[in-house]
Amino acid sequence: MVLLQRCVFKRILQQFYSGIQGNTKSLLSAGFPTALPGGDGAAGHRSESTIPGLRERTLIAVKPDGVQRRLVGQIIQRFEQRGFKLVGLKMLQVSDDLLSQHYYELRTKPFYPRLLDYMTSGPVVVMVWEGHKVIQTTRTMVGHTNPAEAQAGTVRGDFSFHVSRNVVHASDSPEGAQREIQLWFQRKELLNWDCCDQTMTCEV
Repeated sequence: MVLLQRCVFKRILQQFYSGIQGNTKSLLSAGFPTALPGGDGAAGHRSESTIPGLRERTLIAVKPDGVQRRLVGQIIQRFEQRGFKLVGLKMLQVSDDLLSQHYYELRTKPFYPRLLDYMTSGPVVVMVWEGHKVIQTTRTMVGHTNPAEAQAGTVRGDFSFHVSRNVVHASDSPEGAQREIQLWFQRKELLNWDCCDQTMTCEV
């Protein structure tokens, strides 16, 4: 209901100010988050383009134990309620080749064969989320790798019971997120769409 009211308010603002000439710049500087039709060259640009990192993306994967325990919906709900936008989603049985590329830094570790067995023991649900500082925030929401050290309220703190079954993966850096997204998704599988609350986001 709140999002609907904001969308209606946004449309009213657009209609009200569409006939005003010469004041576009002053309206934008006053904090109006919508693009004003007509007017000078500033019109047609959403205010979100001025906010660094608003379209930052990260990769989140629900691992086999999370899928088998039917936690996918609850995990998605957490990120949606936090205000992030889902732009990619799929379920798959992961191949050894894909995992070897994803975990390339761990291939020499003694636990790697067990990790491989775990990640291929069932389907994985992999997602791409978009939003302001989404990488940093989702890492905080997911919690410490070891659930014994994860705070209550985090995904691992609430759902995981052992470090070898820690429910989810989250990209840990912008470079890592870019690499992982390109590894798990084709460009055509990611959807660019406008979310009402994100188009009204402005700096405070």
